[in-house]
Formats: sequence, structure tokens, C-alpha cells
Amino acid sequence: MRNNVILLCLVLVFSQLNTYGQLSKKEKKEWKKKAKEFSKNPDNLKALIDQKQTAENTVTTLKGDVAKFQTSLSEKDSKIAELESQLTKVRSELTTTKAELAQLKEVPPAPSPMDFSKGLVFKVQVGAFKNKNLAKYFDNNPNFGGEAKEGEPQKVTIGIFRDYWEADTFKKYLREMGVSDAWIVPYKDAQRVDIKDVLEGVVTDKPKTK
Repeated sequence: MRNNVILLCLVLVFSQLNTYGQLSKKEKKEWKKKAKEFSKNPDNLKALIDQKQTAENTVTTLKGDVAKFQTSLSEKDSKIAELESQLTKVRSELTTTKAELAQLKEVPPAPSPMDFSKGLVFKVQVGAFKNKNLAKYFDNNPNFGGEAKEGEPQKVTIGIFRDYWEADTFKKYLREMGVSDAWIVPYKDAQRVDIKDVLEGVVTDKPKTK
């Protein structure tokens, strides 16, 4: 029975060898010699078959590892493509932002309606006083202000307007109330300027009366 098993194993070995091509006479002679040796020592044959099985198992495991690696590589490639797409989008947004900033530098933003220290505004001066010091009331009160220069009367203003004609209406109300010296004074970027330097641009925008 044991010899039959050995013979069967030899037949299997030879059949696998034949799948790779016909043996030459010299090879056949060598394998017949090995077959006799295996028939005398079946343990060597079993060890050879075990080694073959181990090698096949290793190949199967390696194939599985390769498949896993290829899957992981594919996922990484997909992630890289996604990150490249996001990077392209960010670069596009950055380019747009830079262009907007460059445009803002060329065209300064309009002054805030509540920030009267920038741009052109109009105040109504109600008088110039030599013996009255009202400077303590000027701080934190944009609607009440004035100028105090050494050796000159202190000039006092009431109200602050972006629109010249609103200032003109307020001036007329004050005159009707008895402040006959009320008149309009313009300020540009917090500096007093001559009315003639700005009046031409605002007179043409006078609202139509109904």
C-alpha cells in the first residue's frame, strides 16, 4: 500500500513536469534515478511535496497582499486627485481675492456715513467767541464742535452733514430762530477748507422743489 502511494506521488510529479514540455533522454534518465531514490526514501518525497504546497500557499498569500496593495494604491490615487482638485479651487479663489484686493487699492472705499473724519462734510457755524470757552463740550459729540486757535476767537459749529442742502436747510432754521450769523463751513478729511473749493460740485446737485 505504501509503495502504491509513492508511485502515485511520482506519477503526479512527472505529470506536472510534462506540462512544461517533453523531457529529453538525459532528463528522463536523471528523473528515473531520482524516482528510485524517492521510492527508497518516501520521507524525502513527502518533504518535497510539502515544500511545494508551502510555496503555493506563499504565492497565494502574496497574490492577496498584492491585491490589497493595489486597492490601497487606487484609494490613495483617488485621494490625491481629490486634493489636487481642492488645491486648484483654492488657487482660483486666491487669484480672485488678489484681483479684488488690487481693485480696492486702486479705488478706495467710500467713507462710512458715520465716520465724519473722512471725506467731505458740512457744518453750520453759529458764532465766533472771544470770551467763551466751549471746548470741553466738543469731545465725543460730533454734532457740536469748534475750533480754538491761539489769538483767535473760538469758532463754534452745530450739526454735521454729508449733504450740502441738508446743511443749508438747517442753517435757515437757525436763522429763523434768531441765529443770524449761522453759515455753512465745509471740512474735508477733518480739515476745514474754503467753501468755494467744494461749492461748485454740490450746487449742481440741488434738489428740485415741488
